[in-house]
Amino acid sequence: MTEQKNTARAHRRNDILLIVLLLLVAGAGILYLFVFRDSGNVVKVTVDGKLYGTYSLSEDRVEDIHSGEDGHNRLIIKDGRAYMESASCSDGICVAHHPIFRDGESIVCLPNKVVATVIIDGDTDSPDIVA
Repeated sequence: MTEQKNTARAHRRNDILLIVLLLLVAGAGILYLFVFRDSGNVVKVTVDGKLYGTYSLSEDRVEDIHSGEDGHNRLIIKDGRAYMESASCSDGICVAHHPIFRDGESIVCLPNKVVATVIIDGDTDSPDIVA
């Protein structure tokens, strides 16, 4: 009978160790996704499909983007996030968009043909679409 109890205790201990190990691995993955992965991101801004500029998310700045005769957007980079503060377009959808900071997120102003996309630093020459 005591041999069964010892075996049951050993199984329970192993189960607890496995659960703790899985929680540690999951925690490390979450930490990587939210802390380390976004640390080298930049915002690539294009106007009418042409590169306008690339700006680091780690440096706060205000960038006025001019497109066409009357097109104007103001991009704000603050606290590692980028957002459109103002735009000369009539719909203002880009201004209402939430701030972007993760790889692949974009803010698009169709009337002014402005696209701001977060990319990993060093990926500025990679294609936008892979077929």
